[in-house]
Amino acid sequence: MRKVSLVLLGAVLGATTVTVGSELAYFANARAAVSDTYRSLNLFGDIFEKVRSDYVEKPEDAKLVEAAINGMLTSLDPHSSYMDAKSFRDMQVQTRGEFGGLGIEVTQEEGFVKVVAPIDDTPASRAGIMAGDLISAIDDESVQGLTLNQAVDKMRGPVNTSVKLTVLRGTAREAREFRLTRAVIQIRSVRWRQEGSDIGYIRITQFTEQTFDGVKQALAKFQQDMPGDQLKGYVIDLRNNPGGLLDQSVSVANAFLDRGEIVSTRGRNPDQAQRYNARPGDLSKGKPVVVLINGGSASASEIVAGALQDHKRATILGTRSFGKGSVQTILPLGSGAGALRLTTARYYTPSGRSIQAKGIEPDIQILQDVPDELKGRDETKGEAALKGHLKNGEDEKSGSQAYVPPDPLKDKQLIAAMDILRGNRKAEADAKPAAPAPAQK
Repeated sequence: MRKVSLVLLGAVLGATTVTVGSELAYFANARAAVSDTYRSLNLFGDIFEKVRSDYVEKPEDAKLVEAAINGMLTSLDPHSSYMDAKSFRDMQVQTRGEFGGLGIEVTQEEGFVKVVAPIDDTPASRAGIMAGDLISAIDDESVQGLTLNQAVDKMRGPVNTSVKLTVLRGTAREAREFRLTRAVIQIRSVRWRQEGSDIGYIRITQFTEQTFDGVKQALAKFQQDMPGDQLKGYVIDLRNNPGGLLDQSVSVANAFLDRGEIVSTRGRNPDQAQRYNARPGDLSKGKPVVVLINGGSASASEIVAGALQDHKRATILGTRSFGKGSVQTILPLGSGAGALRLTTARYYTPSGRSIQAKGIEPDIQILQDVPDELKGRDETKGEAALKGHLKNGEDEKSGSQAYVPPDPLKDKQLIAAMDILRGNRKAEADAKPAAPAPAQK
């Protein structure tokens, strides 16, 4: 028995020795990683001091630090950035639905400022700025070397003052100049009208704090004016809608659903996953829905389209969407320090699809007739073309038509949507079905 006990004791001690050895190795590795990090920070401090003391002109310390922060964040992905106090205030005003500027949603690509979409009825849309345009200069000053926030700040300014934009358009990157007058941009994020005597048309330009209330008001108005069977259904127009607030996209999707998941978000840690589910009560009363999307439909727009598509609650019609499948969290940094816009998660449609760098494929693909002067310049490259974007496998897709005719009578996608709601199968027969996107769990 004594021998057996000694053998067992030896085995336990051996196991303990291995465990302790593994823990010591882990802590040694952790200390080494921390040591490497501090060496890198010391290197940054050395360079910072060299610049302060030896640069040809005396630099501003605050600007050096901000530039270093922006460099770190822009190396992550195209959507993470630092906002100083002023930019943070401007962002808060914009999400409330009113701000000063030109009326364009932008991102950054190849050092240029890229137009994701102009906002309806703003100086930018009236001047002819288009989705996919690259802004190369503001008031003849190149945007190369500027952060996105710095470029946006240059485009903003006092109301009734003018700004000159140099724009590169199309594959040939033909340079054009636009002179725009700044205005107070009051975003009416939801517009609606009755089409004929039987269809409700709802246009959502972006998702602000006012969006769900606008959709709710539109649905109630249509149901009052077209009671019972007179109302054939709804067209929800999300074309060139660059996105906005996540909670508003969830609420809008919920207006057309009675149950089930709307979207889920998954961060780096499994315990950070969140699921957003529909609450009982379909505000649209189960009426048929057609959702219009195109290459300028991004982010929150794709959440709505993806949820209604996966639940087979709506027919998605148009061209492939932008493919921005990541979530940015705004992290305030304390009094007067601004905020951090950081990509913290990817979002997934109810079936588990990540549309990051792939987009939502429409159930029915219909291309617009593009005027001769715009042919070859009517597409946006999408998320997959952005430098540093989050990767999503080998079958990423980029590029989709983003043109919408200003005359509704020439809008083939809108006409097809109304034909479908009215039971005219010809619209579906003439359309080219889009290939379904593979589900990814």
